[in-house]
Amino acid sequence: MSKIAEAFNNKKAFIPFITCGDPDLETTKKIIKEMAENGADLIELGIPFSDPTAEGPVIMEANIRALKNHITTDDVFEMVMSVKKEVDIPLVFMTYANVVYSYGIERFFKRCKETGICGIILPDVPFEEKAEFEDTALEYDVEFVSMIAPTSEDRIDTISRDAKGFIYIVSSLGVTGTRTEFNSNIRGLVDRVRNNTNVPCAVGFGISTPEQAAEMAGIADGAIVGSAIVRVIAQYGKEAPKHVGEFVRNMKEAYYVS
Repeated sequence: MSKIAEAFNNKKAFIPFITCGDPDLETTKKIIKEMAENGADLIELGIPFSDPTAEGPVIMEANIRALKNHITTDDVFEMVMSVKKEVDIPLVFMTYANVVYSYGIERFFKRCKETGICGIILPDVPFEEKAEFEDTALEYDVEFVSMIAPTSEDRIDTISRDAKGFIYIVSSLGVTGTRTEFNSNIRGLVDRVRNNTNVPCAVGFGISTPEQAAEMAGIADGAIVGSAIVRVIAQYGKEAPKHVGEFVRNMKEAYYVS
C-alpha cells in the first residue's frame, strides 16, 4: 500500500492545505506538526509561486507574503526534510508546472524522494500533458494526483481509470476560497469516479466549516480544506500553530458526529 493510500485506509481522510513560508518557515513547521497531532491524515503543502492561477485571494495573499520572505523551493525542501523527522503522515506538494519545470523535473522529484514527499498536485497541468511530469515522478515514488472538476465531463472516466494516489474532486467552478454552496452533483461525480477506480477521492475547493467537511467526507473518502486554514494563519501569524491545530481538530471531530 502506498503512503497516500494509507491516509485513507479504513477511515475518512482530513486533508489540510497551507502555503509554506507564510508567515515564515519555522512557523510552517510548527503548523504541520500541530495539524498532524490534531487529526490531519495527509497534508498538502503549497510551494510559493508568483502566479498561482487556481487560487483565490486568501491563498494568493499567502503566496505573496511567503515570496516577500524570499522563500525558495530549496528552502521548502529543507523545511520538509526537517519536519519529516517528527511527522509520519503523508505530505504532498500542491504547486504549478513552472515551479517544477524551472527547478528541473528530474531534480525536483529526486529531491521529493529524498525529503519524503510522496505526491504532487499540479492544477495547471491538463490530463493530456501530465506524462511530462508523471513519468519522472513515478521513477522517484511520487504519485501524481489527478484533479476532476464538474466540467471534466467526457474525460472523467479516463482520468479516473488512470489515477494514482488519490483523486482531487473540485467541488465547484472557479478558484479556491470559502463557499456557502457547492455543485449540486458532487455525489453523482463521486459515484462516477468510483465506477472507474478504487483510488480514493477527496473533495476540495470552498470547504470552510466542520459541517461542510463532514458532508463532503460523507459523500467522498475525505475533505480538503485550504483557504479557511490559511485565513487563520493570516490572522494569527507566528501564533497561528495552536489555532490551526484547534481548527483541524474541530474539523476532524465533525466526521464522527452523527
